[in-house]
Amino acid sequence: MQKIKILWADDEIDLLKPHIIFLSQKGYEISTVDSGYDAIESIKNENYDIVFLDENMPGITGLEALTKIKLFKPNLPVVMITKSEEEHIMESAIGNKIADYLIKPVNPVQILSACKKILDNKRLESQAAMERYKEDFRLLNDVMSYNLNAAQWAEVYKRIVFWDRELANSKDNGMMEVLNTQKNEANVNFSDFVEENYISWIKNLADEDTPLLSPFLMKEKVFPHLEDTSIDSVFFVLLDCMRFDQWKTLQPIIENYFTISEEDTYYSILPTATGYCRNAIFAGMFPSEIAQKFPQYWVDDEEEEGKNLYEADLLTHQLKFHKINEKFAYRKIVNYQHGKDLLENLKDLYHYRLNVIVYNFIDILSHSRAELNMIRELARDEAAYRSLTKSWFEHSPLLDIFKELSQKKVRIILTTDHGSIMVTKPTRIIGDKDTTTNLRYKHGRNLSYEHSRHIFTIKNPADAKLPKTNVTSTYVFAKENYFFAYPNNYNHYVNYYRDTFQHGGISMEEMIIPVITLDPK
Repeated sequence: MQKIKILWADDEIDLLKPHIIFLSQKGYEISTVDSGYDAIESIKNENYDIVFLDENMPGITGLEALTKIKLFKPNLPVVMITKSEEEHIMESAIGNKIADYLIKPVNPVQILSACKKILDNKRLESQAAMERYKEDFRLLNDVMSYNLNAAQWAEVYKRIVFWDRELANSKDNGMMEVLNTQKNEANVNFSDFVEENYISWIKNLADEDTPLLSPFLMKEKVFPHLEDTSIDSVFFVLLDCMRFDQWKTLQPIIENYFTISEEDTYYSILPTATGYCRNAIFAGMFPSEIAQKFPQYWVDDEEEEGKNLYEADLLTHQLKFHKINEKFAYRKIVNYQHGKDLLENLKDLYHYRLNVIVYNFIDILSHSRAELNMIRELARDEAAYRSLTKSWFEHSPLLDIFKELSQKKVRIILTTDHGSIMVTKPTRIIGDKDTTTNLRYKHGRNLSYEHSRHIFTIKNPADAKLPKTNVTSTYVFAKENYFFAYPNNYNHYVNYYRDTFQHGGISMEEMIIPVITLDPK
């Protein structure tokens, strides 16, 4: 194994021989210089893993040397060592992205600790994470063997998301395979749980085991905040198709500006598709109730017209039903320019008590992945999908909108309408020309498909409060990570859509979704 190479720059380097001997005995290779100039030249000519840099040296100071070093080796870890505790020196060093800051006199153990923290940090964290997961693996398996309710399944999913993110940076592919196997098994059990209980939830909405569902999201999580006189406005931000793991990826960025007052989840209704879930959120009704009461707003799957063109109208009716007379504004963002326009005109929204912002990027990304080879390469797996979402958010107008809102007396309710899952397993289905095209659910009158435990069938749509387009309409939902494929040109179809992110069916990723309350810091 190649030794870790350290450069130590100090004009009193002879006094540090005990430290150097100690590090050498620990397996480190130490080079020494006694000035900032010599440190710069040495770093130009040699590759080092870490540099210890004294602040007070003749010629140029450690801070001046640090600035020059970062110009040509920006990622080289540098530990600043100084006798001074002056705040401005510390701030300058931190501003130049030092790896650590030590006050003299230092002892050998401090130096060794700094080396391990900087150089072995990721490896040690990865090892510790894998050991903790091994312990939790058995606990999760035990928990999933019980008869869980909806709230308990949400907790299981949160734990799986935690380990998915913890182990994502690990180089141990074997451990990730174990986690993925456990996640898949959890989705098998969760899908069976939903199949057994979904109709009961719809029929027994007041039952304590019925989770919060899409039609009641605004009533439970948004409208109560309108009564809070300590804030000027409530912003309901719906980031389309945001999974719980994607929220956890965005959380550290958002926490720079907001305090999380509440982190919760709710259950998306079936099908987990925008035309159903989001309309249900804004109407405060199930899809069949919308179709019956507001037929002018409901668009069936087989029609070409967009299914979410009347969200503001549906929200108007929901507010009226709950006797809420507050003015509200509704904005839908479907591209970068729309986001920039909203940012530039954000001041126009502050006099509204309720502001609704629907942001469509993640849903567009999940659909685009199947169409664009570049996106397919960038979002090749779950971790990459989260990373791409984070990268978009960091450079999006939405983050700038959040930054500006953090300076106001507002409250943000951040949520989504459904999640998505990477599909890997095809299952055959045959339907007539009016059958829906979604890969995770179908409904029509002449469906022929493989009857298996991987499909949930609702023969009477009224049981699930779903619209019924004709007398023999049937809904079928793909469970776990399956997707529907037609027999015609089957292999091409399967290869085209396998390993893409889809929604509409039953999985933890699609149904158990975040709803977050944010207050400015």
